[in-house]
Amino acid sequence: MATSVGPTPVGTTPLGLTPAGTTPESERDDEFQEHEKILSPDFLSVAQITDLLTEDAAGVQAKLGMFLKFKNVQTCLKDAIILDYYVSGFLWARGMEFSTVQHSKFMTLLDMLLQNLKTLHMSLEDSLKWLGEVMAEIGPAHLEKNEEWNLFDVKQANAIIDYLQISLFQHYKLYEFMFYFTREEIVIGTEQVIEVVKPVGHPFPDPLEEGISYDIYSTFIEPPPALETETKVLPQEQGPEDSQLETATSDTDLLVGFTIEDVKSALGQVTDDVLISIQSEINEKLQIQEEAFNARIEKLKKA
Repeated sequence: MATSVGPTPVGTTPLGLTPAGTTPESERDDEFQEHEKILSPDFLSVAQITDLLTEDAAGVQAKLGMFLKFKNVQTCLKDAIILDYYVSGFLWARGMEFSTVQHSKFMTLLDMLLQNLKTLHMSLEDSLKWLGEVMAEIGPAHLEKNEEWNLFDVKQANAIIDYLQISLFQHYKLYEFMFYFTREEIVIGTEQVIEVVKPVGHPFPDPLEEGISYDIYSTFIEPPPALETETKVLPQEQGPEDSQLETATSDTDLLVGFTIEDVKSALGQVTDDVLISIQSEINEKLQIQEEAFNARIEKLKKA
């Protein structure tokens, strides 16, 4: 068998040989490492996936919320939508009876699609292209290269694409709106003025429905203040003439010179004046009360 012993031209490599510093094994390792970068690192660990597989739908939602640190699911609509996105995807994958590794890669795929939309502002067309490239790496196209890379078969890959079509891509505009636009917060409130109970010693009626204003109360209802009796101090030195004059005045009858008819007439006139005054005052109070009740009735009708 003849062999060539002549010099090899510069810049060329003999047929059947690999470049210096490379071997078929190193090329295979580089390709394997390149494949390992697809959907890595995992969105959920194997331990978390195993824990979630033992839970029902409510347990999956609770534990996913804990793993992903969603603390405002009950009050934040955005967090609730994202959590529902992951929970629905996990439950669908469990229904497909994926393995633990397949669950992990599928959840990572869901997360990367959402992150591409959120951070890279990737359009729907770009997301579809990216999904095609990823599925080409982890799908059945690599059967000829290495069986370990075959995470999903043809049926599973098609099912994943169909699921993403109805879950994410069909509502892509809504997810864009959720990430790119801030919602206007409308705060609706009412201001109410509440009258608190006054202290016991405060001259004001209790705040009941039948309460009236302080002006009316102080004018017509509040009892007048007690008049201070004027004390008269007699001089210390009083002569005998003054004492005799006071004694004579006290002994004199003040009704001398008046008949019984005169007394009855005077008493009747005074009584009529007092009764008329009292009656007019009562009528004024009743009229004020009537107006207050009518105003309250109108207010209740309007309410």
